[in-house]
Amino acid sequence: MLAPSPETELADSELFARVAAGDTEAFATFYDRHSGLLFAVALKVLGDGHDAEDVLQEAAVLLWERAPQYDPQLGNPVSWAVTLTRNKAIDRLRSLRRRFELTESASREPQVEPPRESAAIREINAAEDSQAVQRALTALPTEQRRAIELAFFGGLTQQEVAARLQQPLGTIKARIRRGMIALRNLLETES
Repeated sequence: MLAPSPETELADSELFARVAAGDTEAFATFYDRHSGLLFAVALKVLGDGHDAEDVLQEAAVLLWERAPQYDPQLGNPVSWAVTLTRNKAIDRLRSLRRRFELTESASREPQVEPPRESAAIREINAAEDSQAVQRALTALPTEQRRAIELAFFGGLTQQEVAARLQQPLGTIKARIRRGMIALRNLLETES
């Protein structure tokens, strides 16, 4: 791998200083510039493209959230992003192993069939869940709500959402991820 030129490193440092100040466009530029590298790191650890994409999204959210904590004296922002992504990938790998081990142990235990709900109760629960999701969606910031609506209710891919909203793909992925986390938190507090 080639070492970054001083101009690129300086640009990344300046760019990340703007990210730390909350500049979403600077974050989109940084993400677009380095997401290929970060994806490659996650893929090398996990060996699965789908899991690597998930880790890349989680790492992007963490980079955004932790940008104000970044200390430029400890290294360049790309190295920090690579380390953060690698750690997220290792966490995912451990989680997948635990899940596999739990599945294996559960498959050896006798299966007990849960009691069946009546169709009426299932319909009532589904209607209540739908209303809760609609209420939670209205509480999201407009850009997150719009991206989620297009992706999940409009059936668009994240790339199609990015094209429709004329935003970088990394920005759309981060909006959807942050929106889904906020939705989950809102729904958990409601129940």
